[in-house]
Amino acid sequence: MSVYTIQNRTRKRCLLAAALFLMPLLLAAQPVTGGDDVNAIRAAEQFRVGVQAYNRYAFNEAILSFERALSFRPGEGIILDWLGRAYYRSGFEEIALRQWRAAVDTYGRSSEEGILLVNRIETVTNRRLLLPVADDAVRYVESGRYPGHYGDNVFYRQPTSVLPHDDGSVWVVAYGSNEIVRIDVNGLIKDRKRGPLNGFDRPYDLVRGIGGRMYLSEYRGGRVSILNSQGDWQGYIGSRGLGDGMFVGPQNLAVDEDGYLYVVDYGNRRISKFDPDGVFILSFGYKTMLFPGFLSPTGIAAKNGIIYAADSAAKQIYMFDPNGNYLGILTGGLAGPESLRFLSDGRMLAADANRLLLIDTDSAIVRELGVSGNQRVRITGADMDRNGNVVAANFAAGEVAVLTRSDDLASGFFVQIERVSVDRFPLVTVELRVEDRLRRPIVGLEGSNFLLSEREQIVSEQTFLSPAYRSNRTDISLLIERSPLTLNLRNDFAVAARDISAALGPQGQIVSVVSAAAQPQRERHENALEAAVRGSVASYSPRWRFDLGLRLAATDLLPGEKKRSVVYIGSGGAGELAFEQYSLSEMAAYLANNSIVFNAVIVGGGLPSEEIRYLCRETGGQALPLYRPEGIREMIQNIVNTPSGLYALSYRSMLPTDFGAAYLPVEAEVYLMERSGRDNTGYFSPLD
Repeated sequence: MSVYTIQNRTRKRCLLAAALFLMPLLLAAQPVTGGDDVNAIRAAEQFRVGVQAYNRYAFNEAILSFERALSFRPGEGIILDWLGRAYYRSGFEEIALRQWRAAVDTYGRSSEEGILLVNRIETVTNRRLLLPVADDAVRYVESGRYPGHYGDNVFYRQPTSVLPHDDGSVWVVAYGSNEIVRIDVNGLIKDRKRGPLNGFDRPYDLVRGIGGRMYLSEYRGGRVSILNSQGDWQGYIGSRGLGDGMFVGPQNLAVDEDGYLYVVDYGNRRISKFDPDGVFILSFGYKTMLFPGFLSPTGIAAKNGIIYAADSAAKQIYMFDPNGNYLGILTGGLAGPESLRFLSDGRMLAADANRLLLIDTDSAIVRELGVSGNQRVRITGADMDRNGNVVAANFAAGEVAVLTRSDDLASGFFVQIERVSVDRFPLVTVELRVEDRLRRPIVGLEGSNFLLSEREQIVSEQTFLSPAYRSNRTDISLLIERSPLTLNLRNDFAVAARDISAALGPQGQIVSVVSAAAQPQRERHENALEAAVRGSVASYSPRWRFDLGLRLAATDLLPGEKKRSVVYIGSGGAGELAFEQYSLSEMAAYLANNSIVFNAVIVGGGLPSEEIRYLCRETGGQALPLYRPEGIREMIQNIVNTPSGLYALSYRSMLPTDFGAAYLPVEAEVYLMERSGRDNTGYFSPLD
């Protein structure tokens, strides 16, 4: 008997074993009669090919294989589930939702698989319809606390301020214990800083300045400490006294867009302004013909050339220009406002006694965001962390409260197992994404937040691998507009590519250069980047295809680094044929569902079109002119700083593989305080 015959028979036995193993899962919709065993074998073979294609990012191939599997066994829940996953990752969310709804009909809504699918359907559907967080009326409720002590163990005392960190942790200013502590999402203290040799002297507020440095006010010390990005002490600003640049009880701080520091000098009832290096510029807030003068100045914030300052005794928030000229009252009738912080959406978060307020500075509309439920309450500082929670320093209770949107608390996390790698089987690597219902990534999770299981048995040797949010490595794919509008801008293309490459440095790479021509193609760029982005004159055409080029550029990033971006370089438009094959919403979903940020560098003095702005907005990118005074380095740095909810864990599988033909299930559960989420999937080990 030939080797080929033996291998062929072995393969047929494996496929038959796979079909018999998968029958309870694959063939639940129809009874197996007559020739159905043949269809089961064919369905199992196509299903295995589809799963393997999906796990190597070949989503189109996976879709074709799952469709073929359904042709042999129509209506099978597990195939429909996987088909929906492949469409979802391809950006076709509406088609994915149809497959998942059909799978629910097969599984039943009350089954374990049906419950998971219903949650996934509701999350994706609602996410596509919801307004931004600041525009709805959802309240925040307490979901956890970072206590200052437990029994006789004291962790920190009398918190006055919080400052979120990119990894989901927060710096907490501990007034009572003369230190700042960094607390992770699980409430564990990861770092502790007490200042120089003589220590901090009643630290009160902490803000971040330009270049990553931080400023810390010291109430009793009568000074402001300069810290580096890690919290290490670098030097002082000011000293105790009544003169210019001196303080009596400095409290709240703010930094404006230009890096100028504003210090609330409580004892002198004024605000002092310093340049980024601490050189005194001016003081303001004294009584004038128009301004009554501060009674008890507290919180301060700066935005768009306006300085906002709260007065807890007057129960108002005042406005000034950067030169200290009084502009009027933003709002009054408050209980006792203290800290003011601007959120990423441009609205102001104010701590007002036991309340947290959201203030629209354009309309002066005030909405109560939430109330701390502790019996002893005085919220002196509050901000929003990278996971969308409001963290509030409760000075009276000696703890930090964590408040979460009420509907997020009810719905839990959106967990998606994105890939299962079995190249080193029985060592299995699971890559998964953790988000909230608004597609915001959940960062800062550790190994203790995850639990993997196989057939309801906790896996052995579970190992938490380095999460994407800790990475500073970046992959970029350049998308070059080949339209007649840009034919004479080829030198600008070269400048943009050179600037991007320089900004990436050794921690990043340009993985591809894609010409968005009439027939998009990859350019050879390894040793001639500028020539690649210039392209040939013949490639420029009025029939250039933005959508096909973007799809190709994004696909090149799928197997690469988790911090990744398509950077479009062009006139700012998408062209007349932009979305003939793929719609704008499908392209945005393809990018967002694969954690790809879209950025745009505009050349030729044009403005980004609404389509370009939409793609930037939906994926967390930005559109910048090439020749801006600050350059485009900021864009590249933002890619590195993009929060990522992608995690990877490995374990050693103990399941029988049937020589690689068995479908092996795996489930992931994620826990954080009062919130949780889970997903299940499966994989095939390599054929033996």
